[in-house]
Amino acid sequence: MKLLLDSFWRAAAYCLHPRVIALSVLPLILMAGLAFGVGYFFWEPAVSGVREALESWHLVAAFIAWLEKMGLANLKSVLAPIIVVFVSTPVIVVLSLLMVAALMTPSMLSLVGERRFALMERKRGGSFLGSTFGALWATLVALIALLVSIPLWFVPPLVLILPPLIWGWLTYRVMTYDVLAEHASRDERRELVRRHRASLLGMGVLTGYLGAAPSLVWASGALVVVFAPVLVPLAVWIYTLVFAFSALWFAHFALAALQALRAERDVKPVVPATRSAAPDTLLIEDVVPRAPAPALPPLTPP
Repeated sequence: MKLLLDSFWRAAAYCLHPRVIALSVLPLILMAGLAFGVGYFFWEPAVSGVREALESWHLVAAFIAWLEKMGLANLKSVLAPIIVVFVSTPVIVVLSLLMVAALMTPSMLSLVGERRFALMERKRGGSFLGSTFGALWATLVALIALLVSIPLWFVPPLVLILPPLIWGWLTYRVMTYDVLAEHASRDERRELVRRHRASLLGMGVLTGYLGAAPSLVWASGALVVVFAPVLVPLAVWIYTLVFAFSALWFAHFALAALQALRAERDVKPVVPATRSAAPDTLLIEDVVPRAPAPALPPLTPP
């Protein structure tokens, strides 16, 4: 717990570093351009398609009609945009994670290494190919899990549990490999994951919840359309900054744990010099035999 909290506060402080703030602008520009392009070409068709699908489902249409009778007349007009926002949010989160992993994580890992672990040996147990393959595999699994779990999002408790769990697992898988690829060997990385799996997964889930928080910016109803030039870049920048924080958190935690692991292995136990512990050690009496004790004269009666 001490290592977890120490790395948390260090990561929060590093988010104010000028290099981190400057690096967060690069994914912001890319994601903002992608969001505007997708919204410009696909927003209206997506909203129209979702609205037609809702109207074709008799059960949903009856439910909306009942809500309108209860006084919620505007629900029909905002339900389709809300669904599109909820469906597109995971895609933006995943793309933000990949952008941070590709553009920001190496630079932030170098920053942490230079400032805290400059003398640590780099065993380079990972590779760019392994990082890319692992990130693509984990992303594919996460996207499939997100798509399969979308119907469960309409259940109030599950919408607050399933998406952060999936995002947290993806963050844990991607970040753990990337922050240890340069410094740790393959065996050290596996040992650290085995020892700290619960903590690493908990860090990923917490950052998953933090990544879900900016969805409130997108779910502001009609204001999204009116203030889209401001809200969309703001939401994307918040996403990027959250994952930048997660990369710094994982870097501080993993490298500190690696340093502790190596220090633990470097300490050699002191073996006492006894005959049982060192059977090959010759003592003095083994080399120079003892002189026999002098014989006592026989007792004679007086």
